[in-house]
Amino acid sequence: MADKLIIFDTTLRDGEQSPGASMTRDEKLRIARQLERLKVDVIEAGFAASSNGDFEAVQLIANSIKDSTICSLSRANDRDISRAADALKGANRARIHTFIATSALHMEKKLRMTPDQVFEQAKQSVRFARNLVDDIEFSPEDGYRSDVDFLCRVIEAVIHEGATTINVPDTVGYAIPELYGNFIKTLRERVPNSDKAIWSVHCHNDLGMAVANSLAGVKIGGARQVECTINGLGERAGNCSLEEVVMAVRTRKDYFGLEMGIDTHHILAASRMVSQTTGFVVQPNKAVVGANAFAHASGIHQDGVLKARDTYEIMRAEDVGWTANKIVLGKLSGRNAFKQRLQELGVQMESEADINASFARFKELADRKSEIFDEDILALVSDESVSHVKEQYGFVSLSQHSETGERPMASIVFTVDGKEVKAESDGNGPVDASLKAIESHVKSGAEMVLYSVNAISGSTESQGEVTVRLQNSGRVVNGVGSDPDIVVASAKAYLSALNKLHSKADRVAAQG
Repeated sequence: MADKLIIFDTTLRDGEQSPGASMTRDEKLRIARQLERLKVDVIEAGFAASSNGDFEAVQLIANSIKDSTICSLSRANDRDISRAADALKGANRARIHTFIATSALHMEKKLRMTPDQVFEQAKQSVRFARNLVDDIEFSPEDGYRSDVDFLCRVIEAVIHEGATTINVPDTVGYAIPELYGNFIKTLRERVPNSDKAIWSVHCHNDLGMAVANSLAGVKIGGARQVECTINGLGERAGNCSLEEVVMAVRTRKDYFGLEMGIDTHHILAASRMVSQTTGFVVQPNKAVVGANAFAHASGIHQDGVLKARDTYEIMRAEDVGWTANKIVLGKLSGRNAFKQRLQELGVQMESEADINASFARFKELADRKSEIFDEDILALVSDESVSHVKEQYGFVSLSQHSETGERPMASIVFTVDGKEVKAESDGNGPVDASLKAIESHVKSGAEMVLYSVNAISGSTESQGEVTVRLQNSGRVVNGVGSDPDIVVASAKAYLSALNKLHSKADRVAAQG
């Protein structure tokens, strides 16, 4: 494995721990299929023991994905490990990823266990897991802030018990690249059986150095697996960004000297899918996948690029999925053209009936705007996938009136358990009036903690994509809605968030 870098994607597990980023089972499967298309080596599909919903999602992905190893996280106890193994039974290649905290702070304050107790628990959990599957990953949570002597003792023991991958997390994003790289190197040198396992890095971005730390762990420390997420999604400041690590190693192969199995042409499609599924908008200046990543405004830069692209571009936009092909679909486009574009975008439909339903929605949208862009199609398909879930609330129609000097009014018709209801309200603006009208009937009591509007493509005719984040009784959910009418998109997003609140899906956050 000396020249191969394993890409371990945890978008569906650690990425989903962002407040409001939780996904439905069908949404997780769509993203897992895109990750498989991207040729990700390992997909951490979830935390099977945390809830029935997560168990079912891991199980569905394990039964559906054939080319990637499917992994489930578990705490270092028999119940979690057994639950993970059960969820992974249908996988071609299964991995159990078990963890326990090893820093003095975590052991004392969180686990309330002695170092000896943690040592024994780590050994026993790996031994138990090894009897269920062959591929075992062990993570000492908060490993970077752990005592080196104790960490070496634990890692040697779990490798002896059968751990095949050792992951050293910078759980709180405290590391500095040179120090973290040397930390991994020290562990590998001091653990006698270190050559019996693949070493992995998992870095958080609290100080903005997750990618740099991960690459230092690879180059200096000798790690051969990087744990990362699409768009750097994750709790707090996020995780190491998959697209940045992959393109750094690919672009600077002269320095890293490593091979990867990733098909980079599908990076952009994965980025867009994750963004539109979670409602977490990608910033325009985001490396690799941001809208401005390959844009040149400076006259000097433009002149250079026109003469020779490599004057200012170190990567080709096409290599990560950007395309110069600006052909757009419209109302005269046929079903085959629509189906072909879905395939190009990495969207797989379950049946011909699903394709027909999406095509009907496409035609409806095409009657309202002259050009349909890839972003429109992804938003449309995302809405379609949500509609497959049994909804408590559904949008029907909306009318609103606003003029200067008058208080806006809105009237909305929506369904509650399939029955239409009508509600009206005034507000500070048409969006405020519309959402207050919904709330006047629903009476959810939820607090709105985020309202965000994003233009899906770059014109006033564009669809608007609205994200609404609601919080109620400790639960935080995102709702996403899209429509050429921003007020309608807002109502759809609010109803989508209410549906997620109503689902009552239990989730237990895990660190790693």
